Amino acid sequence: MDVVLGVDVGGTTTAAGAVTEAGEVLVDDRRPTHHAGRGGIVQTITDLLVAVRAQAERRGGRAAGIGVGVPALVDAATGGIGGEALNVPDLAGLPLAALLRERFALPVFVDNDVNALALSELVFGAGRGAHSLVVLAAGTGFGAGVVLDGRLVRGALGFAGEFGHAPVKFDGRPCWCGGRGCLAVYASGRGIAEAARERAALDRTSTLVALAGNDPAGITAPLVFQAAERGDAVAAAVVDEACRALGAMIAVVVNGLNPEAIVITGGVAGAYAALEKKVLAAAAEHAFHRVLVGTRVSIVAGDKALSMRGAAALVWYERGRAGRGAPEPPGER
Repeated sequence: MDVVLGVDVGGTTTAAGAVTEAGEVLVDDRRPTHHAGRGGIVQTITDLLVAVRAQAERRGGRAAGIGVGVPALVDAATGGIGGEALNVPDLAGLPLAALLRERFALPVFVDNDVNALALSELVFGAGRGAHSLVVLAAGTGFGAGVVLDGRLVRGALGFAGEFGHAPVKFDGRPCWCGGRGCLAVYASGRGIAEAARERAALDRTSTLVALAGNDPAGITAPLVFQAAERGDAVAAAVVDEACRALGAMIAVVVNGLNPEAIVITGGVAGAYAALEKKVLAAAAEHAFHRVLVGTRVSIVAGDKALSMRGAAALVWYERGRAGRGAPEPPGER
């Protein structure tokens, strides 16, 4: 039985699994991203791959390739990492695919983690059955992946799908990317926490401050959603702003790309799921009604297993492109 080894590199945890063409994660292993020390990201990935490959072989699985999703800009043609990798600085500038090919003597494909996640949602997840899909990944930051007519959209320089750094408020807060009013500063985990800290520092009576141990610096996104649910005015204002920003971006995607499905996922998505009506109401203020109601919008919590499947799906996707000039995800064979 052939399997693909899929690796999802995260800012804190890196996961690897042996994935069958049916999407079953036969075996998996997870380790702290920096367990080999700073500068040791290649060692972390290698150690995981060695362990997962050995476990898969004991269960009758033969490794046929390696796919890796990373939180960085990637030259998909070479599998090399761009000059910046904010969440995992060790990755910056690495010829990762070449290094892993040399070590394992297998085909290796590397891409941005949300691009890989988009393939996973398309083939195995909430977007299954669609040919056009946009994934909006609300985590610490805010990423996105786009598949149109079965093709992963990467753009001329690999920047396609950076909806997290598209403005939802032109005179809004400065963003970490150097822009202003980006979706990320309103709807990501980091953006929500920072906005709440600023407001709570001016209102020490907020429930948020108590939940954070009377220290505004300790406020996190989960605490903001928790306080908002309890009726805290400061937290509710931040959450309302986040929902309106996310809704506005859904409208941009619907009006601009008209995909069959939009999947909102990531570490913050679980909280947004409980606020789906509010998010979709905000989207309805800006989207063409007919197009919005014809779009399948799903909000699903982040899942490392799905991320590993996405990394594995990169291998099948690239093999399909090379062999037939067009992608052929395993779920559509």
